[in-house]
Amino acid sequence: MEKRWVVKKRGDKELVEHLKRVLGIDEVIANLLVQRDINSFNEARSFFRPQIDHLHDPFLMKDMDRAVERITQALKNNEKILVYGDYDVDGTSAVALVYSFLRERYERLDYYIPDRYSEGYGISEIGIDYAYEHGFSLIISLDCGIKAVDKVNYANERNIDFIICDHHRPGEEIPQAYAVLDPKRTDCNYPYKELSGCGIGFKLIQGLMQSWEKESKKSLIKYLDLVTISIAADIVPITGENRILAHLGLNLLNSEPRPGILAIMEVCGIINTDTMVFTREMNINDLVFYIGPRINAAGRMESGRESVALLISGNFEIASMMATQINQYNTSRRNLDMQTTQEALDMINENEELKNSKSTIVYNPDWHKGVIGIVASRLTDYYYRPTIVFTRSNDTITGSARSVKDFDVYDAIDACSEYIEHFGGHKYAAGLSIIPDKFDSFCKCFGKVVSENITESMLIPEVEIDLTINLNQINSKFMRILKQFAPFGPGNMSPIFQTSGLIDTGNARVVGKNHLKFEVVHRETRGFPFSAIAFQQGQHINKILSGEPFSICYHVEENFWNGNVNLQLNVKDISFDNKSLG
Repeated sequence: MEKRWVVKKRGDKELVEHLKRVLGIDEVIANLLVQRDINSFNEARSFFRPQIDHLHDPFLMKDMDRAVERITQALKNNEKILVYGDYDVDGTSAVALVYSFLRERYERLDYYIPDRYSEGYGISEIGIDYAYEHGFSLIISLDCGIKAVDKVNYANERNIDFIICDHHRPGEEIPQAYAVLDPKRTDCNYPYKELSGCGIGFKLIQGLMQSWEKESKKSLIKYLDLVTISIAADIVPITGENRILAHLGLNLLNSEPRPGILAIMEVCGIINTDTMVFTREMNINDLVFYIGPRINAAGRMESGRESVALLISGNFEIASMMATQINQYNTSRRNLDMQTTQEALDMINENEELKNSKSTIVYNPDWHKGVIGIVASRLTDYYYRPTIVFTRSNDTITGSARSVKDFDVYDAIDACSEYIEHFGGHKYAAGLSIIPDKFDSFCKCFGKVVSENITESMLIPEVEIDLTINLNQINSKFMRILKQFAPFGPGNMSPIFQTSGLIDTGNARVVGKNHLKFEVVHRETRGFPFSAIAFQQGQHINKILSGEPFSICYHVEENFWNGNVNLQLNVKDISFDNKSLG
């Protein structure tokens, strides 16, 4: 698939020169910092050395004082508390965090994860009925609830108070809960708006600890493994507070992972628990592609309650058995989503109108509800356009939506809200449910909204290039500083560089499943050859071997092989036509 190369604007020249001087770094590194709005020595120090003390006061969040007051009252009155959360990684990690924090201080509590199939996403009447029947007078909901106006009213009628901890966009009406913690509320002045659902749960326990125990913030660090997994899995920006939380959480995950997470690492092959030796240092990508999917798998295939039980387990042997079961769920999930993806691709390829549309909507009532989000992501990668995958769930048609860069799929769905029963989500991912007799009308509306609002450039994948450099600017010192830009993710992506006028040294070959392995030097100056790998780009082998000069855009990374560490260029795209850069 053709890609657009877009080079970011270089940093302000005076600021770049200032950082070069005060930090003793080269111009490339200084540029990368200024591009990230880091303009002074102190800002750079905070960026490279995140500290727990840099976190915002939790009481800056609207209703935090009410939430802390209500939980404090519940403990004093010996009330039963139910910690309630969504069944995905963000929700289950948030439940594990808040439940484990309270459990260390209080016994009359339990946790509840709704069933994906009988209850659906978020707060359900079944869950509220469970709380009522078992004598719970306070529900703390995590990663859900911000649009549950009717459900909270239903709870209020049964004298059950709600504290909502959510990070999704609110609707026009805020639920009448005792407290609603959501920095995306228009009336909330909390300085950072992009926390995960588990991140909101973390701010709640930070507020409780600040109020109850006056302990140092450092005592909160032991919960950051869960927060970091949620940040990675929910693909929230790794900027501001999220970057502090993720940095500290990764340190914890790589040194003292809790038993449940250690057990998941073992089934992933990240650690040998006999020797307690990590095969490599874990990063955000490991959480996205290895840890997160396994935690998710229980809620997709069976019950998210199993994931919470694993995450709060204090016994490694028991956790190991649970992790083995969850790993089996993940294998089943992977087989199912591959089969469903292929069925969806066949459906699109057999329909000319669908194949040439600016959006994708596919529906099969027999598809497994637990994999439609993954399938939507795969289809978006394949066709690169806003996509919704639907299946039948009880009496409704349920969908999972994904989008492309710069197109707000949440707003597009909202524009068709007259045909929708429920929906929620973010700019790039959303979920929705529709009554069957309104499905066709929704599909026409969504296709029209996308067609009228998406530009042609949005339908071409973009490679955003930080800087154009020469290979001789890359060395061990450069890499040592570049590694300190991590953790990488949305808002702080691993830098992509562009270099032109390159040739291969003559040893290019295709390895594995169509991966291109080669070495590059500048055609004019030659110099030290750099090893390069271009995944799924074996089609370029003949041009590479022809000696024709080319340009590449790439990450610089460390490649570990047979105990040796070498610098390697991870090539995102190759151009032989000197394409103009926007």
